[in-house]
Amino acid sequence: MSSDDILKGKKILIVDDEIDVLESLEDLLEECDLETASSYESAKELLESNVYDAAILDIMGVRGFDLLEIATRKKIPALMLTAHGLNPDNLVGSIKLGAKSYIPKEKMSEIDIYLKEIFIAQAKGIEKSGNWFARLGSFFDTRFGPGWKHKDKKFWDEFDKNFKVTKDELEKIM
Repeated sequence: MSSDDILKGKKILIVDDEIDVLESLEDLLEECDLETASSYESAKELLESNVYDAAILDIMGVRGFDLLEIATRKKIPALMLTAHGLNPDNLVGSIKLGAKSYIPKEKMSEIDIYLKEIFIAQAKGIEKSGNWFARLGSFFDTRFGPGWKHKDKKFWDEFDKNFKVTKDELEKIM
């Protein structure tokens, strides 16, 4: 399956309390089999009773971290999508709880790229999830300011060792 059609038919849960965000993601991911939820309660019920290939979870307004814990427990790859919760602590927290990526809503138009990378890596047996960070690192540097990683230096050193995709692994994904 090529990267162009890897999303076709993938069952994805999208959770956000902003209806316009849900609608935008439905348009961006029209080739997928999508289910949406706009509250924690409805999302929790869907996560606990269905199987998904991935979940896209807002952080604020829907208790995204609680939903992430459920998704991680069920081995559903989760992408965190946020605007109001966009800060270094939430980024680190998302990764620690098992998120495969942490995407600013400003970059929502690229959501298909992040999903494709997860599915391609998964198909090739690559568990690392750092490629998204390579794409967004300069965005975070600009947004959070110089030296933003210093607060969690130990975490970022470990991230570099355990999550960043090597050149060889990147070539396998692409």
